[in-house]
Amino acid sequence: MRPIKICVLEGDGIGPEIVRQAVRVLKAACDARQIALYFNYALLGGAAIDVAGTPLPDATVAQCKASDAVLLGAVGGEKWDSLPSALRPEKGLLGIRSALGLYANLRPATIFPALQSASPLKEEIIRAGVDILVVRELTGDVYFGEHARKQENGYETGYDHMQYSTFEVGRIARNAFELARKRNRRVTSVDKANVLETSRVWRETVTRVSQDYPDVALNHMYVDNAAMQLVRNPAQFDVLVTGNLFGDILSDEASMISGSIGMLASASLGDGTLGLYEPIHGSAPDIAGKGLANPLATILSAAMMLRYSLDLPELADAIEKAVESALDVARTADIRDPALPVYSTDEMGGFVAGKVKELLEK
Repeated sequence: MRPIKICVLEGDGIGPEIVRQAVRVLKAACDARQIALYFNYALLGGAAIDVAGTPLPDATVAQCKASDAVLLGAVGGEKWDSLPSALRPEKGLLGIRSALGLYANLRPATIFPALQSASPLKEEIIRAGVDILVVRELTGDVYFGEHARKQENGYETGYDHMQYSTFEVGRIARNAFELARKRNRRVTSVDKANVLETSRVWRETVTRVSQDYPDVALNHMYVDNAAMQLVRNPAQFDVLVTGNLFGDILSDEASMISGSIGMLASASLGDGTLGLYEPIHGSAPDIAGKGLANPLATILSAAMMLRYSLDLPELADAIEKAVESALDVARTADIRDPALPVYSTDEMGGFVAGKVKELLEK
């Protein structure tokens, strides 16, 4: 197998700490199968602003495009909150997704058996099972529309332009239906078609695409109802597809159902194999450098990288099994259990890396 090239964007806050552990686990997995692995590091977010004066340097885009996959930590922090909107760290994240043509964000939400007690849901709801894949459109919607402020009637008024084309909706819908075919063949499309014209275009397009997938059941749900149903009966969902704004909110809600936002991975994909992999939590600058950060979401993001971009499902399976084993013997501070020791960021990463090596060398 040819050498694998991964571009690493550590980002801000706890980003470098959690990425370091994911790199450690990736090395353990690839070493066990004698696969050559090379890491190139580039700047994104606040770290890039401090060095290059922009949240997304051209050199970073070039390095990402020259790689097989991209591993990202987290961006942002109070240090940069006073900057103009165009220079905020989050602009770097939105920009790299757009520059790489990554329009589909996949966020799985499942509950590891060891974390069932950490979920805020009732036990009878958890017993029914939670295995949701949120497919979020990533490069359109209000996040990429025009943003403006105007003086009207003596008051400052903000404007944010929301829009979707049938092309954008069609490609994310096809992505969702294809993924559903590999799961339980159910797609729930979330919109606000009773109010928004954008959502009416969304619903009509998803319905049209569904005709090419007669083996996959489709239902539509308004976003407010979807938010309620996620906590009332999450077992009803298989693949949930929605726009950028609604997906951002609903996927975070789904993460808490799973016990901790520190456990949820994500993949951002386009039409090729190049993808960007990151945990869905933030940069948590208040705990940076203290060894308190949970690296498991980033490690699970690395497993998604092996599965979706690098076509190494055996290695991905090993990492996911190693994480499950880790939860049986120890926890990080955010998911502590009084019956188990609390591991630091480095200790948890070391345990998972060792377990991966053990599983793959059997």
